[in-house]
Amino acid sequence: MSRLLLNCDIGESFGSWTMGLDAEVMPFIDCANVACGFHAGDPSIMRKTVALALEHGVQIGAHPAYQDLVGFGRRPMAYSAQELQDILHYQIGALDGICKAQGGRVSYVKPHGAMYNDMMANPAQLRAVVQAVAAYDRSLPLMLMATRDNAAAQQIGDEYGVTLWFEAFADRAYDSGGRLVSRQLPGAVHHDPEKIIEQALTIANGGALTASDGSALNLRANTLCVHGDNASSVAAVRRIRQALQQSSAS
Repeated sequence: MSRLLLNCDIGESFGSWTMGLDAEVMPFIDCANVACGFHAGDPSIMRKTVALALEHGVQIGAHPAYQDLVGFGRRPMAYSAQELQDILHYQIGALDGICKAQGGRVSYVKPHGAMYNDMMANPAQLRAVVQAVAAYDRSLPLMLMATRDNAAAQQIGDEYGVTLWFEAFADRAYDSGGRLVSRQLPGAVHHDPEKIIEQALTIANGGALTASDGSALNLRANTLCVHGDNASSVAAVRRIRQALQQSSAS
């Protein structure tokens, strides 16, 4: 991957309840992380989201989660390694079937919410997720959080022959270890568009961010997560796309 890919969580509506501005953000992203029904989404929403992604030539990623619609997949849940692999295969397979029916395919996997955070905090859980991806389709990259040191995660990916796409965030503050600052703390989420764009370009150009303790933080990332849940977010995504294009052209 020679450039920083923009990814966005997509397809998180459910029934008559609408979440996000999927149609507005889709033209500006490279990768759509499509909810697979456990934290959001349903078969019809998945079908419509896949069609929209295919229309814009956007890569489709499975965005599996813990089975927690009420908590939007953001609450930790206790699963054995086998149970975790089972729910991953169930969700990836469901989205992959919807993709195949429309002439597309799932091209990567990005766990959602608490599953994503738990696998980054627990090497045994990360191993179970990597094993699940390898068992389903070893050619599918796994998207996970870039930290100060990606070596341990990379070793697990290499062990199972799974490509890892390390992800950074333009609108989140980082601690000294390269983890996201808790949303419960002040300053955890950036709202200033100029700061968001500056952070996106810094990551894209391999520069150092300033961690919450004031230390320099370099993140080796393949992809940048952006949000498309309101008009301001969509405007920011558009500006990030333009800024990255200008940066790569100069």
